[in-house]
Amino acid sequence: MPIPNFPDKHRSRPIITPQQHVAYFRQQGFIPDFPIPESVIFCYEGNLLDRITRIESVEQVHGVGGGFYLLTETDNRLAVSGNNGIGAPGVSMVLELLIELGIKRFINVGIAGGLQKNSHIGDVVVCTSAIRDEGVSYHYLEDPSAPALPSENLTTAFRRTLTRDGIPYTQGPTWTTDAFFRETIGEIQHYQREGVVTVEMETAALFAISTLRGVDMASGFVISDLVAELVWHPQILAQETYERLFRLYQAARATLNETNKN
Repeated sequence: MPIPNFPDKHRSRPIITPQQHVAYFRQQGFIPDFPIPESVIFCYEGNLLDRITRIESVEQVHGVGGGFYLLTETDNRLAVSGNNGIGAPGVSMVLELLIELGIKRFINVGIAGGLQKNSHIGDVVVCTSAIRDEGVSYHYLEDPSAPALPSENLTTAFRRTLTRDGIPYTQGPTWTTDAFFRETIGEIQHYQREGVVTVEMETAALFAISTLRGVDMASGFVISDLVAELVWHPQILAQETYERLFRLYQAARATLNETNKN
């Protein structure tokens, strides 16, 4: 059965909107008044978020996702959002609320599995499109066969920063799935032949929402585990993965900080 189950989903009005949600939780005092940043970096790894909040000057805002931190040295024009759970649904809801608050630019920074045999642990990959093997994106993009795409301008700016800062990277499509423990050998071989570089759990949904809502989203990954040889080779907790992920965060920060000034 296709997703959404209801065939006329995209011609029917949503019963709950982000505007209603924000208004209700503000009225209840759950979402405080705070300076709305222009841009946000999404991150997922707890050790990365801990490092950011330890070395950056931050102000935490409660009530906006799992962990939301204004970077005060950017005059609160940039923030980091983390602790939003694993996979697309949780971070997608946070993205919707941040867009409703008025934020226009986002970069997604995470780890991913490497599908290609020339991939290595610690490789940085800039995402050019996302194969939609999760559920959220089908509630946002009407054409089920269309790939989910990033913002071209923001992705170009992200690549430019990586090049300028001497961070080697590759680029290519990602496969976004909901089911970490159901990535099968047949699927991996198929996506290898299609030239897909990575597998992860959020990007297709984030791209789809950003497209529908008219905001900019780019995404980059550090390869933390390999499945190209059809066995799992994890280095998720390796120091090399951690350090490269922090450099990717720094590049995202620089990209958005410079974009905010333009």
